[in-house]
Amino acid sequence: MDGEVNETYITLEGHVELDRFRYLYFAVMLAAYVCIVVCNLTIVYVIWTHENLHEPMYVFIAALLLNSVVFSTNIYPKLLSDFLSEKQIISYSACYLQFFLFYSLSGSEFLLLAAMAYDRYVSICKPLQYATIMGRNTVSIYLSLAWLVPASVTGVQVILSSNMKLCRLNLDGVLCNNSIYHMYCVSSKVHIVFGALSVAFIALFSLIFIVFTYSRILIISYRSSKEVRKKAAQTCSPHLLVLISFSCLCAFDVIIARLGSNLTKLIHLIMTLQAVLYHPLLNPIIYGLKMKEISKQLRRLFSQAKVL
Repeated sequence: MDGEVNETYITLEGHVELDRFRYLYFAVMLAAYVCIVVCNLTIVYVIWTHENLHEPMYVFIAALLLNSVVFSTNIYPKLLSDFLSEKQIISYSACYLQFFLFYSLSGSEFLLLAAMAYDRYVSICKPLQYATIMGRNTVSIYLSLAWLVPASVTGVQVILSSNMKLCRLNLDGVLCNNSIYHMYCVSSKVHIVFGALSVAFIALFSLIFIVFTYSRILIISYRSSKEVRKKAAQTCSPHLLVLISFSCLCAFDVIIARLGSNLTKLIHLIMTLQAVLYHPLLNPIIYGLKMKEISKQLRRLFSQAKVL
């Protein structure tokens, strides 16, 4: 039976003092997961139920928050289960599914932020053409591309990786991210090149595009009236804060992948949890507080709840 398990399952060895702190870990991460789901879906509900929020900017925000919920659901239930289990193991196929969703949804986040930057650029720099350029069909196409392109690219990566020989069945982490590459006997040049190109295509392209669009917004706002500058600050600052938060998530993941073997288990665990904790929690806080219309509708919702 043990031999069968070793062939099929991967051991997650990134947990620190689990016997001592398992219930503390479980309570903290369960509270974080519930908070992520409730806060993100509350804003999605507000956007869905108020017609004045059925504009491209708010549709992209709702898509971004849904993306965060699915991203967290890919990680937290398994993590919570591991905290209470005697053995922290995951099947080979489930590990690749978690890897696929982790990087597919991360890529979608970049493209959604790029679409939001373009939406703000058109709204502020080409206001008379906004309704024509950002029509319903255009928004639907952007949303479809934001989810399908990263899924296709990550799917190819998974297919290339799945046939590679494994020399170890233990993972120096608590989830299946880039750390799985350390399990392979030999690193594939094709896999490395494709991985680098996919990161450049999605992440780097999105970042360059976002920087370009916000630079144009900044230049045009500076030359325009005070009202235009105020509008730019109100609608662009939340997106920039989310971009910075998400870039930190990606930076943590890259550092873990490159320096994983040189990091202590405690530092490895802390960096991994930061990568999956802060961003999904910050998104609804940033949009709930910084976006005037969303904040107004949230206050109404909460005041109605108090009356009931």
